[in-house]
Order: sequence, then structure tokens, then C-alpha cells
Amino acid sequence: MKNLGYCSSSKTTIVIFIHVVTILVTQYLTQRTEAFDPLIQLPRSTFTRTRTRTRPRSRRVISVIDFAAKGDGLHNDTQVITKLFSFNPIPYLVTISLPCFQSFLEAWKTACSFPGFANVDVPYGKTFLIYPVDIAGHCKSKITLRVCTNKESNLSYTHVNLSICIDYTHTYVRRFIYLMFLKILGTIVAPKDPAVWNGLNQRKWLYFHGVNHLTVEGGGSINGMGHEWWARSCKTNSTIPCHPAPTALTFHKCKNLKVKNLTLLNSQQMHLAFTSCMRVVASHLRVLAPPSSPNTDGVHISVCKGVEVRDTVIRTGDDCISIVRNSSRVWIRNITCGPGHGISIGSLGKSNVWEKAQDIYVNGAYLSNTDNGVRIKTWQGGAGFASKITFQNILMENVSNPIIIDQYYCDSPKPCKNQTSAVKVESISFINVQGTSATKEAIKFACSDTSPCEGLYLENISIVSASCSFIGNTSSYCWQAYGSTQGFVYPPSCLLSNDNFIKQSVSLGSKPAAESI
Repeated sequence: MKNLGYCSSSKTTIVIFIHVVTILVTQYLTQRTEAFDPLIQLPRSTFTRTRTRTRPRSRRVISVIDFAAKGDGLHNDTQVITKLFSFNPIPYLVTISLPCFQSFLEAWKTACSFPGFANVDVPYGKTFLIYPVDIAGHCKSKITLRVCTNKESNLSYTHVNLSICIDYTHTYVRRFIYLMFLKILGTIVAPKDPAVWNGLNQRKWLYFHGVNHLTVEGGGSINGMGHEWWARSCKTNSTIPCHPAPTALTFHKCKNLKVKNLTLLNSQQMHLAFTSCMRVVASHLRVLAPPSSPNTDGVHISVCKGVEVRDTVIRTGDDCISIVRNSSRVWIRNITCGPGHGISIGSLGKSNVWEKAQDIYVNGAYLSNTDNGVRIKTWQGGAGFASKITFQNILMENVSNPIIIDQYYCDSPKPCKNQTSAVKVESISFINVQGTSATKEAIKFACSDTSPCEGLYLENISIVSASCSFIGNTSSYCWQAYGSTQGFVYPPSCLLSNDNFIKQSVSLGSKPAAESI
């Protein structure tokens, strides 16, 4: 009981706390019986009621206006977030308002140092010019960063969050983790001039790494001001060399992360990236950029496990959602996509590397006027696999290449050479996909000669022409693609049966060893 002395000085409170922890542990262990949900489980309303009863609502409100941040969109407010964390740690809720600090970093460092509850606010009605910034953990508390543009968003929290850390080999509580809220209640903009990045990492703008239990939310916007970057892109002007450009908002090696209720605009390149993260929920986002903006992916997921992206609108110049190397257990739900390049798995296997993507479930998406629909793309010469991927309940309108697996992907100014090795593509399902195609070829499975696609599955597919210009309406194309169908499928399937694949494999295996070299 000695370690819990800071929670309360009364025995009664200690008894109540132990009772609450017991309830939370029981619910946690119950949730762990499910295969996937624990990675993306959202807090339940019963937690909130319990927290409200057992923790005091005391908080410390620190106004940033006292510390010289301008918030006019012209002055550099990057350093405004540090002084807050120089206060003595207290186990209560602390609200940090950005204008109180000389920089965003000052406020962050202050909030990050509290072993209690903290909010960091970017206030409504203010525009903060933030230069490239690297925001690091590990924080003593959990943080909510709020970016809001509605006056209602200035209302303070009326609840206190509670979390516990479980020893996975026992049923008792090891330690109590406090929460911290980082609230951005206004608008954040990037410098317009790419020269600001001279001497810096040109792939980063707002870069969070090693921060756990972080929530970024609000109703406001993060604007990458990417027009100058787009004009200098080799995708826009093929006569100039290719250079990297920043991702607007990156989370690297973060756990238990939530990003919600934000608008991301005109990123220099990718808008939102999760790399090497675990247990992520991104929801109710609006990601917007012109259709001509190069490489402006909406949400990019790489080397992640346990990610959910849902209830989001993405209209950009590249993939709405891209899921790449070594990512697994990803759920995509209720997405509006277009214009853009659709929802993509890959590319995988570039430069002859081994990569995988597995256990990916896309359920519920509306795609309109996109260059591709739902797509898996791999490079020749790669290794690894793309497996256990489902695209379900997809509605398309005037989409080019609605369903496509392309194992000959080549995003290069020069033709890619033919190579025999390939990323293995198997156990891929397309279920309840309907709509109209802007291209005659509505289904395309271009698979590797040496590593054919196996276990492809089509069920209840209806993709017709978006216009009357196609003679014979839409069609399917298959190369080394094996699988099965069920229900109505249009255009008619061209898949080879799995029995044919087995016969072919036996035939190849019977050749003399000298012939197979």
C-alpha cells in the first residue's frame, strides 16, 4: 500500500480504489479473450463513470497567453510549449493553454513531465505557425492534444481518465498510470517556404515519437501549406530531380494512440503516417488536398500492428489509405475516398526486399472518381507475402481499375526489368463490391509466373460500365490467378480453380532437378 500513498490519504479512498481496479482488471481480462479487439478497444462509458466517482476533479489550468505566443499565423510559435512542465508534478488534471508559452515545445515538455492529468490546448480563433518539430516521449502522463475550431470545443473536460498497467503474467496491478491531455483548440500551419527545411530532415514536419497514451483531437485543422512543395515535385515537373517532402503529421513508435475529429489540409506530401505503432485508432478525420497534388496520401500505415481507421473522408492526390511493409491486424471501416488513388495494400517488395502485409480487413467504403479502387501492388524481385486480406461492402462510382492485384507494379521513370522472385499473394477476398467502372477492365489479377496468386475469392460482385462507351460492358483479366467464386459475379470471373493450380504444381515438381535450375 505504500506505493499508493499518493492516490489518497484516507483508508476509505484506498478501499474504493482497490475495488475500482479490480473491476477494471476483470473487464480487461475479459476483453483479452477476443483475438483482435484488445488492440483497438476504445474506453467504455462505464470506465468514465467509475473514474468520475473515484478520482477528484481538481485540475490546474495554465493559460498560455501569459507566455508570449502570438497565434497570428505569422510569428514562429514552435517554442511555445516547454515552461508548463517546470511546475511541481501533481496527480491532478492540468490544462495547458498554448498561448501561455513561448513555443509549442515548451507546452509539450511541461505537460509531458506531469505524472498526472494534463491538457495542452491550441486555442480557438488562433492560428499557430509551427516550424518542423520533433516531439518526443516518454511522458509521465497521458496526453490529449486538441485542435478545435468550434467555440464549443473550449469547454473544459468534465471527466477524469483513468488507466492501469497490467502484469500480463499475473492478475494484479503493477502500477498506476496518470493521464495527460494535449488540447489544440485552433489551427496549426506550416511555413510556406521549403527553404525552412534546409539542413533539416525534409520528411518531417510535426513528428511525434515514443509517445504512449496520446490523444490528438478537436475540430480544427492542420495545414501543411504544400503548394510550393508540389510545384517542385518531379511528379509535377519531370525535368527536375526527385526530392523528399515532409509528411504533415507522423507518429513513430507510439502505443495506445488516438487521433480523431481533425481536418488535415494540403500536406507537403503524405498527410498522416503511423510507423512502427501499436494499438491505434484514427477516426472522424477529414483529409483534403487537390487531385493534382503529388504523393499526398491520406493515411499511411507502415510496420504497425493493431490499427483501426474509421468514419473518415479522404480526398487527395494519391492513395486515400496505403498499408505497406510489415503491417498486420488493420481494420478500415466506413471510409469515403475520392478523388485519389483508392485504398492500397503496398507497394511491397521494392528493391528486392522481404515484406509482408496480413490480417487486413476493409469493411465499408465509398469510392468515387478514383484512379484505382481496392488494390494490392507488389514489385518484381521482392519476397514475403500479402495474405488474409478482405475487401467487403464496397460501393464504387466511376472508378478506374475497381479491383486490381498487380504483381508487376513499377512506379519508375524507367521500365522495370523482369525478375522471377515475387511477393506471395494469397487468401484475398472481395465480397459485396458494387458500382460503376470508368475502365472496361473492372477486375484485373496480374500475378507472378513463378509465384501465382492463390486463394482469391469473389462473392456478390457487380461492377458495370460508368458509360455506354464500352462494347460488351466491363470485363475481367486474369494471369496466374487461382481461386473461387460464390453468388453473382459480374464481370464474369476468369479465375482458375485451385484444382488446376495443384495439378500445375505437381507437374512442375515432377521435372528433373537439372531442368528446374
